[in-house]
Amino acid sequence: MLLAIDAGNTNVVFAVFDGDEKRGQWRISTDSRRTADEYAVWLFSLMAVKGLKPTDIDAAVMSSVVPAATFDLMRLCSNHFHCEPMKVGDPGVDLGIKVLLDNPKEAGADRLVNSIAAAQAYTPPLIIVDIGTGTTFDVVDRDGNFVGGVIAPGPTLALDALHKVAAQLPKVEIVRPPQVIGKGTVGAMQSGMFWGYTSMIEGLITRISAELSPGGDPPVTVIATGGLGRTFAEATPMIHYVDNELTMRGLLSVYKRNTAA
Repeated sequence: MLLAIDAGNTNVVFAVFDGDEKRGQWRISTDSRRTADEYAVWLFSLMAVKGLKPTDIDAAVMSSVVPAATFDLMRLCSNHFHCEPMKVGDPGVDLGIKVLLDNPKEAGADRLVNSIAAAQAYTPPLIIVDIGTGTTFDVVDRDGNFVGGVIAPGPTLALDALHKVAAQLPKVEIVRPPQVIGKGTVGAMQSGMFWGYTSMIEGLITRISAELSPGGDPPVTVIATGGLGRTFAEATPMIHYVDNELTMRGLLSVYKRNTAA
């Protein structure tokens, strides 16, 4: 079985695949101080609930945007699952997608695997809007190439920053307010976060689409993912699909591509 690991800025997500079937998926908050042994104790107990044993794992694939956590995640694989993980971004790992950036090494591993999975499931050109710690717009052209995108702070990060620097502004929940005009401080902040970000998402989709597919032919498909993807997708018709399985499907695809006989 295959252990897939995605280390993001907020969470590390683990999934076990038996062929194409996902047998389980779990997440833990990202903490660069967490050791391989600590990961193992936590993960082994959750795997057991699904009837899985460490010895069931014979291969691993990983993407990480947190260098400080990468070492211990690799040691988790080598010390506790007795396999060396295939790491997205390493030389020799074929992604099956062209990265048309000025410096291809700058592309985040999570953005690449999301683009790989999206290009396989939907018809390019594509915009993948990942709304989490950051809000990223990943762009796949009509030929299936990763051509770049946009990176902005995520809503939660922006809200935390606002709360920290403005003494009279409380920390509020990100929800869809019933109206744009807030009738109090909390309502005004919620509107700014929700409708402000919705407007940013719509505006960037419009501008990216105009560059990606002038005249709208072929049409651009927009997919939302990430922790807040569904929340914002429900507020705008410009997002066509919500798909929170992109990263794990992308990792599985990379592994299969590089191990095919």
